[in-house]
Amino acid sequence: MITNSQPNRCAWVSDDQLYRDYHDHEWGVAVHDDRLLFEFLILEGAQAGLSWITVLRKRESYRAAFAGFDPALVAGFDQQQQAALLQNPGIIRNRLKIASTIDNARAFLKVQEEFGSFDAYIWRFVGGEPIRNAWRTITEVPASTPVSDAMSRDLKKRGFRFVGSTICYAFMQAVGMINDHTVDCFRWRESD
Repeated sequence: MITNSQPNRCAWVSDDQLYRDYHDHEWGVAVHDDRLLFEFLILEGAQAGLSWITVLRKRESYRAAFAGFDPALVAGFDQQQQAALLQNPGIIRNRLKIASTIDNARAFLKVQEEFGSFDAYIWRFVGGEPIRNAWRTITEVPASTPVSDAMSRDLKKRGFRFVGSTICYAFMQAVGMINDHTVDCFRWRESD
């Protein structure tokens, strides 16, 4: 008798070990560290029009290129640094996405100043507690919600770019503001 030693995972997870590790250890885990929140916000924006695995494969290069996702350092990037980033094959070399990362770092610092932390600001959209869904299949999971709509509007008002509602919803899933593991996934129960 052969048994499957792999746990059940969400249907979007491929056999790629990088994807499995991300799903098993990061996706949907509540994040309250501002640097990591900034990283996910930037990576989700970088994903626009691409697959998440493409971004995951470039994540370490992004960390190196964008000063470990330190928003204070990224906010100070000048034209010369932006030009160098456009030549960096380790990241997605899209002029608008690179410029938005720098703009978003500046907006991020303003939010930290106003609210004490980005964490205090962003988690208020879900009342400080993760939303726990109980989807049976991946087809039930929405691309956006009224909450992600409100987050997107507010971020844009504050000067953020590449923060449409779909990107905001993906960000919320990634940083554990929403538990969208399907109920048959071993991580759904562990995310209590």
